[in-house]
Amino acid sequence: MFTRKENDPLGEKEIPKNAYYGIQTLRAVENFPISGLREPLVFIKAYIYIKKAAAIVNKEAGLLKKETADAIITACDEVLSGKFIDQFVIDIFQAGAGTSFNMNVNEVLANRALELLGTPRGEYKTVNPNDHVNMCQSTNDTFPTALHISTLIALQPLLLELDVLSESFETVGKKYAHIIKSGRTHLQDAVPVTMNQEFSAYSSAIKNCTNELRKRQENLYAVALGGTATGTGANTHPKYKQHTINELSKMTGFPLKPAKNNFEALQSHRAAATISSGLKELSLELIRIANDLRLLASGPTTGLDEITLPPVQPGSSIMPGKVNPVMAECLNMVAYQIVGNDTAVSLAVQAGQLDLNVMTPVIVYNLHFAIQILTNYLPVFRTRCIEGITVNEQKCTNYLEKNPSMATLLSPYIGYLEAAKIAKQAQKENRSVKEIAIEKNLLTFEQLEKIFNRKNLLNE
Repeated sequence: MFTRKENDPLGEKEIPKNAYYGIQTLRAVENFPISGLREPLVFIKAYIYIKKAAAIVNKEAGLLKKETADAIITACDEVLSGKFIDQFVIDIFQAGAGTSFNMNVNEVLANRALELLGTPRGEYKTVNPNDHVNMCQSTNDTFPTALHISTLIALQPLLLELDVLSESFETVGKKYAHIIKSGRTHLQDAVPVTMNQEFSAYSSAIKNCTNELRKRQENLYAVALGGTATGTGANTHPKYKQHTINELSKMTGFPLKPAKNNFEALQSHRAAATISSGLKELSLELIRIANDLRLLASGPTTGLDEITLPPVQPGSSIMPGKVNPVMAECLNMVAYQIVGNDTAVSLAVQAGQLDLNVMTPVIVYNLHFAIQILTNYLPVFRTRCIEGITVNEQKCTNYLEKNPSMATLLSPYIGYLEAAKIAKQAQKENRSVKEIAIEKNLLTFEQLEKIFNRKNLLNE
């Protein structure tokens, strides 16, 4: 009463009667009860775009009956509108190349198409998952194509958020551009910089990483679709590849094109690796910046305390009044995860053997998870941390006045060795370089005023 019977080359199984998936999906569910994680929605939709485009082109070529193609196309549109998402039940860790997920998609669309045509689910003579929904396709070319399309879609909100984050750092810097502070190299006092110069470097680093990602995403425009099993295009109409990719370009808005070499497109996932690597490179910059913010805000009485990060929650369950740089700490953890994701992607990319890389599913998961957690967190980090930063001007001034490296500016006038003596004395006596230089009558007051004015300090 509650099941239906379906057959595949391995035999017969009972399928839940109301399920839109079929026997091959059920086998995969039984074979891979691993993580409980499912393919991201953006990847599901990218796959549906492929199935829809293929049905349109195969109908136009006369390979697929009109009523069958139209039912498949309608089923695709329903999934794209958000229906039946719970029917995509394959674990992200699955059969190599993603065959399990491809068949999950084929079966859901076939059974919904059957339903639209007034035929019971599982009666695959009218609409068959392999013969009709998967016509002119293979897992081997559709899965990497969906990887490219879904990554392109997922990247766009992240790239826009990175633009805004870069601007936010620049805005904070400009707000406090008048503040001169001690520079630090090797975590030791160094010649002065402005708060604007430090924050402009953060802005520039993020902007450069973003530009690099935009450049690298062009690698994803070339897709494997039309190569079918090994790159030869077996079982496809001569015009299928170009026409289907043209349809996909219309649907997605990206300038997709056939891979120059379909055999490479099935064997190599270098294009995806460049995106994963770009996210890792961005993450390394974000880790560095987050750690700088934590250092600059350290204290407040025993650290640098040059900036104050917005308090967003109590920092301790035992120490009253303690506030921690939790937003920067979380950014570090997000970025560490992305570095780990890239390691998994890198191993999967190099694991391609002969005519196919079967590790695509793990690339999909790790790449999309990296994009997702960055896209989710960066707006929160920006609004609850960066945009609320304030600068402790008096603390910056106090540090600068007693910075022994200010003696560097005296070297052109009194020589390196004499300047080093002043620096050493200033550090020992906790006094300013300027004060000691006046005391020793090495330079006139007027000369020192000129040497230590803003223009000369910053080489403006």
